[in-house]
Amino acid sequence: MQIERNAFIACDCDYSEANTVIFGAPFDSTTSYRPGTRFGSRAIRGESYGIETYSPYQDKDLLDCKIFDAGDPELPMGSSDMALEQIEDIAAEILADGKRPFMLGGEHLVTLGAVRAVHKKYNDLYIIQFDAHADLRDDYLGVKNSHACVMRRCHELVGDGHIYQFGIRSGEREEFRFAAEHTKMHKLTLDGIEKAAEELRGKNVYVTVDMDVLDPSEFPGTGTPEAGGARFGELLNALLSLKELNIVGMDMNELSPPYDPSGISTALSCKLLREMLLMLEA
Repeated sequence: MQIERNAFIACDCDYSEANTVIFGAPFDSTTSYRPGTRFGSRAIRGESYGIETYSPYQDKDLLDCKIFDAGDPELPMGSSDMALEQIEDIAAEILADGKRPFMLGGEHLVTLGAVRAVHKKYNDLYIIQFDAHADLRDDYLGVKNSHACVMRRCHELVGDGHIYQFGIRSGEREEFRFAAEHTKMHKLTLDGIEKAAEELRGKNVYVTVDMDVLDPSEFPGTGTPEAGGARFGELLNALLSLKELNIVGMDMNELSPPYDPSGISTALSCKLLREMLLMLEA
């Protein structure tokens, strides 16, 4: 793999030495409201130099970690199926090399490509989803591989009871009915995350963070903002409660820089990414 110059701050060790590998998924072709998440991963890298490598939350420093930023692939914007295949191939290569993939979206559909790869290696896989939206539609306007369907497609891989959903406050009625039977949904808040962490101890876990789980008053830079979300501190504490789990893959998605000219949303994403990376390090 070749590193691009604009790597996330301090994530520039040799690929052969890395424990975690970041890669971008700049794709937003199924976005149904406001596009722009294809620019998220590059914005995060560029603005990361405005934060410190050291975390006072965890007393850890990225300078002490072995993380490699592989940059962004050129994804075929006209085909979600081809883009998902390419994302799956990248994640599979990282996994085959004994490393943990960490993907930066992009719209939330990109999670499906990474989960496909992780599920092939870890068949008994559990997913923790932080999100404003259920993403459990069987199709959206006749399209099954849509950002609105990503967790439904993931459910088809991992099965009943293997998806834990937090912060969900938007979706059609049938999505909530589906969740009541097939997933472990925690509506409106992040309450219950500690119990979930206890239940998942010793399991293989993939964590996906859709940044619109946050309230748009502090994270306006997203394509489908939903009022009533979590605060930064709440989301950070929820994530840190998972640090003892066997996390085999992670992603962060749905930052859309064009909708926040102030740059606050990108700066928040940088800080949260730093914390997510550090929580993976022993």
